[in-house]
Amino acid sequence: MEDTDLNAAERKQDHIALAFQSQVSQQSLDDRFYYEPVLSSHPSDNNFEPIRLLDKQLSVPIWVSSMTGGTEWAETINFNLARACRDFGMGMGLGSCRSLLYSDDRIKDFDVRSIIGDQQLLFANLGIAQVEQLWQQGRWDVVKKMLDKLRADGLIIHVNPFQEWLQPEGDRFQYKPLDVIREALTNLERPIIVKEVGQGMGIDSLRALLQLPLMAVDFAANGGTNFAKLELFRGRDLYREVYEKLAYIGHNAIEMVDWTNTLAKELQNDLKCKNVIISGGIKSFLDGYYLVERSTLPAVYGQASAFLKHARGDYEDLYEYVKVQVEGLRLAKAFLRVRHK
Repeated sequence: MEDTDLNAAERKQDHIALAFQSQVSQQSLDDRFYYEPVLSSHPSDNNFEPIRLLDKQLSVPIWVSSMTGGTEWAETINFNLARACRDFGMGMGLGSCRSLLYSDDRIKDFDVRSIIGDQQLLFANLGIAQVEQLWQQGRWDVVKKMLDKLRADGLIIHVNPFQEWLQPEGDRFQYKPLDVIREALTNLERPIIVKEVGQGMGIDSLRALLQLPLMAVDFAANGGTNFAKLELFRGRDLYREVYEKLAYIGHNAIEMVDWTNTLAKELQNDLKCKNVIISGGIKSFLDGYYLVERSTLPAVYGQASAFLKHARGDYEDLYEYVKVQVEGLRLAKAFLRVRHK
């Protein structure tokens, strides 16, 4: 039997040199999982069942959350992200497409269908304030034309009352977002996702949304980029002094998953929205795996800032980042079981 381990001596030398700095304390253990090392082989391929949404499917339970549009960086970022979604079988939400309501000058920032391909989910994105204004003007045709130009599968509506209030150029809502969303469902006749922008939603908002025929609710929970806080940095010092504590109000992804699980049982036949995108504060594949496995509703997890960091330059950087995340997710699926459901 031939010895093929040609690096054994060098590896053992490394083990001796690194042994002391590789110790892990009890306090630093991740107690969210049972580690089951004898129940699976190493994953050689995708060990996730494809997730079917609309008439398309995701190969892995990852959603590229809405990020940017209408800026000089946006074209590079969105093209890289769309390419990664195609290569790894992920879904994608575009950043705010508001500029396309008025002009096609920036459409190249968002026109990624030819890159992501026809098989992957692609959603456009508008703020609730713009949807409200178009409703009042009877201009649903403008939204439909935008979706057609982008060849988008549907529309994300982001609900952001604190962000709009704190934004120097912010809009003011004249109607409850819930009423506007109902009108959009009736008049657009397109799949709709509703999301927050970094502070999550309370149980009563979730209860109301889950009773609507939405494709999904995207948590955008507290713990990631908080757009209310972001606007405070853009505004006057007085606003930052007075309103800063608003940015620290919200709900994290774990409590939103648990509320959603409770509501799914409570609503039963009144549950019309049966998919969730768990986003907000997800730093790694372990966070995403834990939350998806904890959810009793079909779920994928969304990330924004982690992707953004790697999407601004060469595609190879983003590709390697996503590749490692997906491999980690497959490894978690093989050897980890969630402790607390």
